[in-house]
Amino acid sequence: MAHRSRLSTILIDVPAEETGRAAAFWSGALGVEAKPVPDEPQFTSLPGVLPGLSLAIQSIDGTARYHFDFETDDVEAETARLIALGAEQIDQWLDCHILRVPGGQLACVIPRHSDDETFDRLATSWG
Repeated sequence: MAHRSRLSTILIDVPAEETGRAAAFWSGALGVEAKPVPDEPQFTSLPGVLPGLSLAIQSIDGTARYHFDFETDDVEAETARLIALGAEQIDQWLDCHILRVPGGQLACVIPRHSDDETFDRLATSWG
């Protein structure tokens, strides 16, 4: 069965104790207001920087890094597609499948969250 997905989000993962400083830096560097994400206190959005993509800071219990989110209308199918390309699933948090991709970076497969127009315009159909 066909499914659709797209690269939707670039996350700047920051140790929890550095989140405020990192948000202030990126806000100033990019010229946008850093906005906390309602009901998701670990995220601070940097809206409007990357047309068609979300850029956010994520507070983590770990080492600073970057990671990418793929949003999809079928998390299981998209995860299987990326594993077939060489990724390895290393964890799962709620509906988010966490993968390590060739090269060592992290990527998450998440349920679709963008509006219909954006998803329809930017998603690729697979299968």
